[in-house]
Amino acid sequence: MKTPYKRFVETGRVAKCAVGKFKGRLVCIVNVIDQNRVLIDGPTSGVPRQQYPVNHLHLTKFRVRFPYTAKTRTVRLALEKSKVKEKFDESIWKERAVAKYRRFNMTDFDRFKLRLARTERNKLVTSQYKKMKKEVINNGMLFGKPVKGTKPLPKRRTKKPKKDLKKDPKKKPAATKK
Repeated sequence: MKTPYKRFVETGRVAKCAVGKFKGRLVCIVNVIDQNRVLIDGPTSGVPRQQYPVNHLHLTKFRVRFPYTAKTRTVRLALEKSKVKEKFDESIWKERAVAKYRRFNMTDFDRFKLRLARTERNKLVTSQYKKMKKEVINNGMLFGKPVKGTKPLPKRRTKKPKKDLKKDPKKKPAATKK
């Protein structure tokens, strides 16, 4: 059976610290202590070897091969050899982190300029959208109007009003033959 989940908590898994003093730094899982804690080491990012809660880590798709409970020197060599830092810098995670950092450090004037830029962009998008919509309506592609040379669409069915079950008092009952 093929498993949809591929990022397991395992020796050699590269993770990003999500909480605390080392937030945003890349570390490598060296040992699994129990289901809630792991032993991490981040020799290339300046994180000392320590136990860390699993739910404070963001597991990445990268995995490095080294022996179980390897020394810090071995972990450093494995990380440098596999060029995890360069691969991570090319990923979308890094772009999002940079964008988040910039957004967090914006001044009032930066937020004002951003607001003006967004309104300008929205005006351009809206005007272009209206032009395209007008063209589509004229072509007959929007509301199901047939274009020349094509079959017209079938007419929509309209619901017929239901007949009243009660008899009208003005009508006389039909005479029955005996």
